[in-house]
Amino acid sequence: MKHTALILSASFLLIALTGFATYEIFRFKHQKYHDRLKQIAEKVNNSNTTWKAGENIKWINSDIAGVKAHMGTLLNQKSGVKLEKVNRQANNLPSEFDSRVQWGDKCSSLWEVRDQSNCGSCWAFGAAESLSDRHCIHLGQDIRLSTQNLVTCCDECGFGCDGGWPEAAMDYYVNNGLVTGDLYGNNSWCQAYSLAPCAHHVTSDVYPPCTGELPTPPCVKSCDSNSTYTIPYPKDLHKGSKAYSIDQNEQAIMTEIQTNGPIEVAFTVYEDFLTYKSGVYQHVTGSELGGHAVKMVGWGVENGTPYWIIVNSWNESWGDKGTFKILRGQNECGIESECVTALPAY
Repeated sequence: MKHTALILSASFLLIALTGFATYEIFRFKHQKYHDRLKQIAEKVNNSNTTWKAGENIKWINSDIAGVKAHMGTLLNQKSGVKLEKVNRQANNLPSEFDSRVQWGDKCSSLWEVRDQSNCGSCWAFGAAESLSDRHCIHLGQDIRLSTQNLVTCCDECGFGCDGGWPEAAMDYYVNNGLVTGDLYGNNSWCQAYSLAPCAHHVTSDVYPPCTGELPTPPCVKSCDSNSTYTIPYPKDLHKGSKAYSIDQNEQAIMTEIQTNGPIEVAFTVYEDFLTYKSGVYQHVTGSELGGHAVKMVGWGVENGTPYWIIVNSWNESWGDKGTFKILRGQNECGIESECVTALPAY
């Protein structure tokens, strides 16, 4: 009996020690990378650059692989979708332009900052957000197009929460259409985003930290059961008339935004980008993490530095209330070489 008790005690002790060791390894890796981000932020703030890093950065994932999993744009893989490249250049473009100011009084979607949660679905957010804006700008209907519908049902777009292609998302919108849908918990449209918001690389009193990686939800071709929306799924599909890319040309990109509204752009993310708080971002230090897609809404100049205005999909707690500026005219981090969009069908 004593022998059995000793064996059980030893077993429990081993389990406890193993659990403690696992936790200590996680804590060590967590703290180690958190310290690295702090050092990166300090280096940015001590350098002669055009932007400032935040002091409320927080590293939640145990190592660099965690955030790489959330970089959901497959820049180094081909989608198989080839869009027509457009190069229209207007004369006398203004020194600054903001789609939110231009059309925001009638299109409330322009002011919205969404949240992709612990899912590499940025490729779908940049698409659904910019297409929602364009639907309102061109058709006068202030609706929201569903990111959930795009992430879960577009097989040719990529791998859902494991990454996808912006150009394929635009092509899917034209050929298949998207139903309406908005933020997590909003049941006023057909399909709301089903993954809860979380704090991306910052401390937050509003959102829990983003930890782990969520699987792609299943494709459901019906409106949410708790939706108050009265139009059935098949009749709610909104399609585009034409999907296309914009030539890697500053004037062409500006012309497109001023004429038709926001576009989706993709760029390479480096570690220092996670720490962004204000100013005009340009890469200073840190390793490459992967590809990220966002919504570009306009441009301007700050202290002599030209920039693009970008809306991110990491909610308002990140960056400058969910937005950031990035250097314009130099293809910073490749952002001017990956521009796609579509026009709604009339």
